[in-house]
Amino acid sequence: MAEKIRVIVDAFGGDNAPLEVIKGAIRAVDELGVDITLVGDEEKVRKCAADNQLDISGVAIHHAPLVMAVETEPTKILKEYSESSMAVGLRMLHDGEGDAFVSAGSTGALTVGATFIVKRMKGIKRCAIGMVLPTTKEPCMVLDIGANSECRPDMLVQFAVMGSAYMNKLQGVENPRTALINIGAEPTKGRDQEVETYKLLGNAPVNFIGNIEAREIPLGGADVAVTDGFSGNLVLKTYEGMGKLISAYLKDMFGGVTGKIAGLFVLKRINAMRKKLDYSEYGGAPLLGAAKPVIKAHGSSNANAFFNAIRQAKLYIENNVITEIATALEEIKARSSEENNNG
Repeated sequence: MAEKIRVIVDAFGGDNAPLEVIKGAIRAVDELGVDITLVGDEEKVRKCAADNQLDISGVAIHHAPLVMAVETEPTKILKEYSESSMAVGLRMLHDGEGDAFVSAGSTGALTVGATFIVKRMKGIKRCAIGMVLPTTKEPCMVLDIGANSECRPDMLVQFAVMGSAYMNKLQGVENPRTALINIGAEPTKGRDQEVETYKLLGNAPVNFIGNIEAREIPLGGADVAVTDGFSGNLVLKTYEGMGKLISAYLKDMFGGVTGKIAGLFVLKRINAMRKKLDYSEYGGAPLLGAAKPVIKAHGSSNANAFFNAIRQAKLYIENNVITEIATALEEIKARSSEENNNG
């Protein structure tokens, strides 16, 4: 009988911690068959569970006395906040006390912690956060969405390889269409960064389809869309804002007696659309390039989002995503060596 997958969860990461974290963890144990270790102030975790009549007998608790606030300087996770729930959880992952780590805490701190505590995969220059976003067709992964504001072209190529491997293994996309986010479709468009990256992607082991403008992403123009963390975060935040705009329009449209009656005829479709746009259904964003699975859940995650982030971590392990990424990187290295020898 195969051993259960062990997921370490930051009990105090996110706006709704620890209550929603605990709820999501309990559900994950029941429905996913994983072992969960909640990391954080044990007394506070137990009190929260008791106050809300939650049975946490099925989860383990690892005490960590400190909480790292989102506004704290990210590098402080290495010293001043080395005993925070996030830092302790990452050390546990590095030391083999779990198979994956999930947190809704500070993106910057998680990136720094994963890079220096968990470490990067061999050959990876920078870790990147990839977010799977809904489109009119199949979901698209956009990366980086905030880990690296500035990137070199060779880093963006690695992001493309990692995103492609993830979408293939976890989303089941055959030969993912990989594009470079730019201000136009032509190879000469954009900054020097985009122009050089375009050339390199043409020789990378991905299905590179060229440049893509941001407006094409929601329409399903690509399965993987690559850019630096600054631009990627703008895409993500615009997505979130448009989702709220659409919800506001729908609420206004179906308000009042007449609107509510009309809404009854399309309620099923409206609910389906809302579910498709709901970030909690996707769970979180993987920190691709980390030596072990690290999942960044949304800061405002509810119990459903934490459950899906844990589910995502489980799938990450079961589908050997890190091994797939390593294989693709070796292919890039081999191609580069062959080109140098031929040159």
